[in-house]
Parts: sequence; structure tokens; C-alpha cells
Amino acid sequence: MRQMKREDSPHLALLEAAEAVLAHAYAPYSSFHVGAALEDVDGRIWTGCNVENAAFSAGICAERTALFKAVSEGVTSFVALAIVGRKADATAAAVEFTTPCGVCRQALNEFCDAEMPVVVAGGDGEVREYTLNELLPGAFGPKNLSDTGKRSK
Repeated sequence: MRQMKREDSPHLALLEAAEAVLAHAYAPYSSFHVGAALEDVDGRIWTGCNVENAAFSAGICAERTALFKAVSEGVTSFVALAIVGRKADATAAAVEFTTPCGVCRQALNEFCDAEMPVVVAGGDGEVREYTLNELLPGAFGPKNLSDTGKRSK
């Protein structure tokens, strides 16, 4: 994990895109908004926000929203992910860093390289950068189910 000031992050545009999509989060139960921005290998940015539901398991996290939007358009290769989270009434990112939940980590593992950077912003202007492998060590994925280690389509 690397820590740096937000303005020094090489993923500033992704962080800004994640911050911008916070306004669309639907979080009436937790009041915790999360925005995610996922960059594909062609430099396109896919955004997503969390969408809660009264039946909690029917909701979806911001990271999977961005990932599934991209995959539904045929994009399956990504180079970086940024995440920003904050309480609905806050003007700044959460003081604590918002990292992907376990389900999102597993979903990302399906399409992203283990060394892909996952950048998270804290409310104090600090940014932490992890690799997907740091967040999901010893991941089980496509390589465990095929002879070639590649996804089958």
C-alpha cells in the first residue's frame, strides 16, 4: 500500500470521476454514498454508485455497478479503480478510507490483473493505493478453473 496526497496521485482524474458520481448514489438506509470510477485499457472511464434496497441483498455497490456497466458494453480489461465514500450530509470524503467489500473484490478479480491499482481517498486529502492482490490475497479466480488460466466466453 502506498499513501500520498490526493493532488499527487497519478489517478486524480479517476478520483474526480468517482467523487462526481456520488451525487447519484441511492443510500436511504445507510446514508453512506460511494462512487467508483474504473478505467479500461483504452482510457475510458466507467463510473458507478451504490444503490441500496430495503431488501439489503438486492442492492449493489459502486464498484460492481461500474464493472458491470463496462462488461455489459463488451469491455473486460481494466487498468485502475478509484473509490470515494462519504456520509450523505458530508461535503468531504469519509475520514476513513472506503475499500471494496469482499464481493466487489471477487468480482474485480474476474476481470482485473492482480497488480491493478485500487485508489481510495480519505477525507483528510490523503490517498491510499493498493493492488487488487493486496486487497484479495490468494484469490480464487478464472485461472483456477481452466487449463490455460483464461476466461472462456
